Amino acid sequence: MFGYIKNINGGNVRNCTPEIFYSAIDDPYVARVCAELEDALEKRRRGEMSREDYDTFKSKKKRRLPAFTPHAMFRNGRRCNGNAVPSGLSIYDIDHISDPRGYYDEKVKGKEQELGVVLAHVTPSTEGLRLFFIIPQDMDIVKAQKWMSEQLGDDQYDQCVKDLARSSFVVPRSYIIYIDEENLFKTHETNITTATAETLTQSPDNAKESATGNGKAETADTSESSQEAAKQEETKTGYDSERTFKGVRYADIIRAYFKTNGGEPVEGERHSKLLKLAGHLRAITDNSEALLMEIMPRYGLPEEELRKIVKDSCGSKLYGMSKVMEKALEKVGIIDEEEEDDDDECDEEEASTSPPEMPKDLPPLIKLLVSKTPAIYKPAVAHAVFPSLAVHLYKTRFRYIDNVEHEATLMNVLMAGTGAGKNCISKPIKHILADIKKRDAENLRREREWKNEVNSKGSNKDKRQRPDGLIIQCIDADMTNPAFVMRTAEADGHFLYTKMNEIEQFDSLKGNGKSNHQFQIMCLAFDPDNEYGQTRVGTQSITEKVQVRFNWNASTTITKGKDYFKKVLTNGPISRLNFCTIPEQEIGADMPVYLEYDKKFDEQLKPYIDNLNKTSGRIICNEASQLARKLKEECADYARQSMNRVYENLSYRALVIAWLKACVLYVANGQKWDPTFDEFIRWSLHYDLWCKMEFFGDAIMKAEQETTSSTHRGRRNLLEVLPDVFTKDDAAKARQQNGMKANGTRHMLSIWKSRGYIKVIEKDRYKKTVYNS
Repeated sequence: MFGYIKNINGGNVRNCTPEIFYSAIDDPYVARVCAELEDALEKRRRGEMSREDYDTFKSKKKRRLPAFTPHAMFRNGRRCNGNAVPSGLSIYDIDHISDPRGYYDEKVKGKEQELGVVLAHVTPSTEGLRLFFIIPQDMDIVKAQKWMSEQLGDDQYDQCVKDLARSSFVVPRSYIIYIDEENLFKTHETNITTATAETLTQSPDNAKESATGNGKAETADTSESSQEAAKQEETKTGYDSERTFKGVRYADIIRAYFKTNGGEPVEGERHSKLLKLAGHLRAITDNSEALLMEIMPRYGLPEEELRKIVKDSCGSKLYGMSKVMEKALEKVGIIDEEEEDDDDECDEEEASTSPPEMPKDLPPLIKLLVSKTPAIYKPAVAHAVFPSLAVHLYKTRFRYIDNVEHEATLMNVLMAGTGAGKNCISKPIKHILADIKKRDAENLRREREWKNEVNSKGSNKDKRQRPDGLIIQCIDADMTNPAFVMRTAEADGHFLYTKMNEIEQFDSLKGNGKSNHQFQIMCLAFDPDNEYGQTRVGTQSITEKVQVRFNWNASTTITKGKDYFKKVLTNGPISRLNFCTIPEQEIGADMPVYLEYDKKFDEQLKPYIDNLNKTSGRIICNEASQLARKLKEECADYARQSMNRVYENLSYRALVIAWLKACVLYVANGQKWDPTFDEFIRWSLHYDLWCKMEFFGDAIMKAEQETTSSTHRGRRNLLEVLPDVFTKDDAAKARQQNGMKANGTRHMLSIWKSRGYIKVIEKDRYKKTVYNS
């Protein structure tokens, strides 16, 4: 009997009955995901999607599918090799074939019983064939794989299929070529023991215990050849019981790393995932190539390929332990002494260390603006385009849910690593601003002619006054404070805009001495009906009082960005800005390739820009207001559950920013609400908050002196970290471990109870009513 799991990253394995099997293959969700994968493959073949974008898309989509575990069922439902009860079945994968059905007809059809095949289907990528077959007597999984390859005359099979915990993604019924229902769900006799699982998990305590497909205990084969095979298997998988770091096996650390970073590699991602793993492991292996070669898992990669991965990793500069590795060490108890729940050890996934995933269905304008952008940059571009879009709005106001009117002030900071590709936002912004820059060029010409005329006349000559109507919206990034005030005054209510390649360029606006006018301008720009300016005595000096209307984009590295804002963490700028990032790519990853921003792109963009340009006055968008109220309650719910004051404070203005984006999309779309706006704006809000908490959360908390230390970065939901049934003392301990004071526990529990998150079982003992599935 084999298993079924709803999500390969977590959850219990269930016994796969015929009812569960057919329900899974007939699930509309499975059909939809596989259809999306098939469409993406066609786009790649037509050249509309790069190989890199396709591989990334395929990997993400496949991980959302439920899966079978053909090799075994698992004690307590926990998908670990040490818990495996072998089923007597194996899976045989043939990857990267253009015609899987043709391959089946040529090599398998008519020989199913002879080969023991009980199920055959096309893989989710539609470029592979998968066979479930009965393992011949006296064979283990590895020998059975080799035997099947010999029967089919094929040496291109996936040789990493040897793990008892191996999963196989569910496919729609239409992908199934052959099924022998009677033998598929039958319990098969097998002499395979859990020795294979013990080898993988390095559990010496279980070295002599195993289970047959019937659940009968046997003694593991201790012959010299078996021990040698087990030793070789240890080397291949990298789960070496003899090697430890601070008393914890590297095998357990690697397992924890994969659980918190998207799971173990599947087909098409082994090289990139192992390359990234090696880079993170260097910090706890003294950057030793020899040690890495000993502990690194292979997943079927040739030894030479792994050696090159290790060599490339160790050859680059080591900057210390990564946050990703810290998370893995925390999970195995090296960094954080918090005890783990044993029941969660094998299959519970930690909170994601990546920002929320961008929705598949995007608003039409955003879909157009990211259409030429490589997949890895799309989320950053989707955030960064809003300041330049909103610059087109003139004297246009929107009423927020608190009844305060706002103009579309949107300021974006892209924080990412060195060489991450932060310039990805430049091209879309350039095309968005094309019409404004064309008008600016004419006014700059008029200004230049006036300056030349004035400079050519003597001091006693009559000089013409500065021309009227010099509206110049796109200003220099290094503009001084007086020049900024002058440009704002001449803009006559239009927004100014600039794009800074480095956030430090903002310092040109800081003014004389120790003033920090640049941060004041950030805050004032966001606040409605602000006033800013200067009064000077000199006849040539600029004396103006203006309302700041200033949208901008800036890029910076994460380190520089943190340093730039470190003195104003609690003064307001961070909460008023919109942040985005670019995820770190694997070492040696292929270069992302852009598509061409052609004339057709500009033609498609023009109607949206025209809609923005022709709009003025007060705009009412009821759908945006309704969405803002929903999101406000979502943020409030999270704040109550996490008891995170920093998150709550940041969420107030983050919600206004997200709502303004919705209003801009609404106007650009001809004042028509599109169904895609809801999910996109929700994602935009949570992405922005994720970045703020990731980059500044701990620093803000420390600056506000709410805690002197914090063991967890970013957002942490206290309700989720507690067990389904917990005591007041458990809650107090959770608060302390997350940098909060224990004396607020009673108040927190009172709020949770009133909101229906928990119920009282008995005095000081509670049960969760949510998140307990």
